[in-house]
Amino acid sequence: MSRHYDVEAVRKEFPAAERMVYLDSGFQAPLARPVMAAIETFLREGLETAGPKSVWLDRVEQTRAKVARFLGVSADEIAFTKNTSESMNIAANALPLRAGDNVLMIHGDHPNNAYAFLNLKKKGVQIDFLPMTDVVNADTFLPHIDEKTRAISLSHVTFHAGHRFDIESIGALCADKKLYFVVDVMQAIGVVPIDAKAIQASFIGSGSHKGLLVPQGLGLLCWDNTLEELEPAYLAAASLAELPDDLIARADRLTPSPSARRFELGNFNLPAIHALGASLDMIEQIGVNNIQNHCFDLGDHLIAQLDELDLNLVGPRQRQHRSPHIYVVGLPATEWLSYFEENGVRVSPERDGIRVSFAMFNTVDDVDRLLDLIRERQSKRSFRAA
Repeated sequence: MSRHYDVEAVRKEFPAAERMVYLDSGFQAPLARPVMAAIETFLREGLETAGPKSVWLDRVEQTRAKVARFLGVSADEIAFTKNTSESMNIAANALPLRAGDNVLMIHGDHPNNAYAFLNLKKKGVQIDFLPMTDVVNADTFLPHIDEKTRAISLSHVTFHAGHRFDIESIGALCADKKLYFVVDVMQAIGVVPIDAKAIQASFIGSGSHKGLLVPQGLGLLCWDNTLEELEPAYLAAASLAELPDDLIARADRLTPSPSARRFELGNFNLPAIHALGASLDMIEQIGVNNIQNHCFDLGDHLIAQLDELDLNLVGPRQRQHRSPHIYVVGLPATEWLSYFEENGVRVSPERDGIRVSFAMFNTVDDVDRLLDLIRERQSKRSFRAA
C-alpha cells in the first residue's frame, strides 16, 4: 500500500514488476503498458500507411508542449536530443567560453557531464573539480569563484549514491555572479519535481529512460531563451530561423531559430517521442510529488531496516539531501550481485556497493524481499562461522 496513490493499480501497468523484484530503475525503467501502446500505434501507422508524417510531427509538438508544462517553461525552450550526453555536449559547446575561462564541477559526478566540459580543455578552458560531500549548495562553490569563473555544471541527483544537490541555491548564486549554469537532471526527472525557472539554469539536460519510462535513445534539453548568445556549435536546416523553400543552402541565411529548435539536428526519434507523450500522461496523472513521497517512504523503510542489520547506507540519509529513490547498500557488489540476481531481485553494482533504485510501481514488499535475502545469507554465514 501507499499513502499517496494506488500503487497496486500502477504496478499492473509494469509486467516486469510482476516477474521479478525490480529495484533498478536508476539504470533503466521497465516498459509500461501505455508506453508500449504508444510505440505500437506509431509502428502500426508506419506499417499500414507508410507513415502519416505530418501527424507524427504534430505529435512531436504536442509532446514538446507536455515536456514544457512538466518543467514549467515554454515549448520554445525545449529541444529533443539523443540522450543526456548529447544534451550536455550541446550545452557545453554553446557556452561562449574562451581560453583562460574556468568551469566549476563536482568530482565523482556523472562522467559524461564531466567529459562534455573536459573536452573544452583543448580550447584552453580550465575545469576545476570540487570535492563531493553529502551537502552541495551555493556555499560549496562560493569560495572558488573568481574573475575567471564563467560556469558551474553538476547533476541534480547523483547516479552512484543518490546525493540531491541544492541546485536552486546554486542557480541563485550563478544569477548573482552572472555565471552560466548547466544541470543534468537525468536521475531526478520523473521522480523529483523540477521547476526550471526556479533553478535559473542556462541549460537543463536529461535522457528519458529512467524516471520518464521511455526506452533509450531520446534526450531533452531545456534552454533559457533569454540567453540569446547561446548558439549551437553545429548547424542543420532544422536549426535555422528561416528554411529556404527550395532547400538550397545560402551563406547569407544562417540565423539560428529563436527557439530551442536551434539545438536540434533534423529527424526525431519518433517512436520514443510518442512513448514520452504517453509516459508524461501517466506521471502527471499520479503526480510527481506523490511519486517522490512514495519513494521517500520506501527509502525510510529501507534505511531503518539497514540500521537494524548494522549495514551502511552510502550517501546522505536526510530527506533534504538525498534523492527519494536511489540508495546504495554497503555490500560488496562482487559478492552480492549474482546472489540477488539468482533470487529474482534486480539491482545494480555501484562504486561502493549495491544500488537500489525505486520507481512509482515499487512496494514495501519489494524492499522486504531484498532485506530478507540479506538476512538469509548473513544467517547462513553466521551458522557456518559458528
